[in-house]
Amino acid sequence: MSYTGINCFMKKILLVGSIIIYFEKNKGLLDRADFRILTAATGQEALRIHREERVDLIVADLNMPQIGDGTFCSMIRTEKEFRNVSILTVCRNSPEDLEQVVQSGANSWITKPVDAGQLIEKIGQLLSISIRKDYRVLVKATVKGEKDNISFFCTSYNISTSGILIETGKVLEKGDRITCTFFLPGSRQIVADGETMRALTLGEDCFHYGIRFLDLDPDTGMEIEKFVSSLTAR
Repeated sequence: MSYTGINCFMKKILLVGSIIIYFEKNKGLLDRADFRILTAATGQEALRIHREERVDLIVADLNMPQIGDGTFCSMIRTEKEFRNVSILTVCRNSPEDLEQVVQSGANSWITKPVDAGQLIEKIGQLLSISIRKDYRVLVKATVKGEKDNISFFCTSYNISTSGILIETGKVLEKGDRITCTFFLPGSRQIVADGETMRALTLGEDCFHYGIRFLDLDPDTGMEIEKFVSSLTAR
């Protein structure tokens, strides 16, 4: 179903699974003339609607009926004509759920309980990707220590063949060796080793770190270069 009339300039947002209930209780969140809201109860229905409508953004619960969000995202990313849609996943704030988000190929995520302000900010960011030169993805970072490896989840702010800029609450040291794991739209999983080169403190428990890639293999470099070129061409 659709909440608004049809306009060719509208941004189409597809809500899937239990997140529909949240928006029904908070109807004013997306009450804008330039949004067309579509809904799907299951992943299968969402795939059908996206193929018909070519939506701009899909907001889906990680544990949706019939097919989970991880499988749902993976299926979309394998479809050449439809895989470039932005996907926002709603999940629990747990390592298990965040691991699934990383593996799925979703563009971004928000944890439960859903914060309205953060949700609208995420939607705004993802819908404006077509005019942005930076692009945010969920990254699993593993710091290689002398005794063991420590993993955490963070957000990227810029990606290039030379490195990546991440935001995290973790304290890192210059020279730390880090493995970054993430997905780019239409791409396989990217796994790249890097080294912390610079840091910027944004506030209490919020840091930006520049990670320089080390020994990036040619195929991975080509995947990243292809993605960066697609952004600058928009």
